[in-house]
Amino acid sequence: MKKAVFLDRDGVITKDPPHYAHKKEQLSLIPKSAEAIRLLNENGYKVIIVSNQSGIARGYYPEEDTKRFNKELEEELGKNNAHIDAIYYCPHHPTAKLKKYRLKCDCRKPKPGMILRASEEHDVDLTNSFMIGDRKGDVVAGKKAGCKTIHVLTGVGKRELSNKEFDADFRSENLYDAVSNVILGNNK
Repeated sequence: MKKAVFLDRDGVITKDPPHYAHKKEQLSLIPKSAEAIRLLNENGYKVIIVSNQSGIARGYYPEEDTKRFNKELEEELGKNNAHIDAIYYCPHHPTAKLKKYRLKCDCRKPKPGMILRASEEHDVDLTNSFMIGDRKGDVVAGKKAGCKTIHVLTGVGKRELSNKEFDADFRSENLYDAVSNVILGNNK
């Protein structure tokens, strides 16, 4: 079985735009996030994005925009010799404007469905893997899946510090710091 690092997308790898990232002009990498992903690649970790994308369900943009944005993200990371092994996203929301996306699914974080599915499809050992995110839902999903969890302070991460309802295994300033600790073994 392989070890993996599961990453939330917006607020962890990319800067959160004011309104639901889905256009190329909204794609802005958080400093050193590409380097962090390259470090994971070089050290034998699968890198898998797991991201809630409720803007699709809310009717703000079509699902095709998310697919295109993710492809552009992969291309941008590739310019820095970094790559993502897989991308999973949840287009659902229980109060979605668009009926086909209105459901309570097992993939919308804080539920662990995307992580569990990725684990099966990529032969991942969850107990030796990490979930890194900036929100409570990321951490809760990672814990439910059996991963170690790292809460980063980018995105909405600093705001989430006041939320006493969850406790990550570790906290880091940003993705690069989190990954440095994973590689050095400080987050075991």
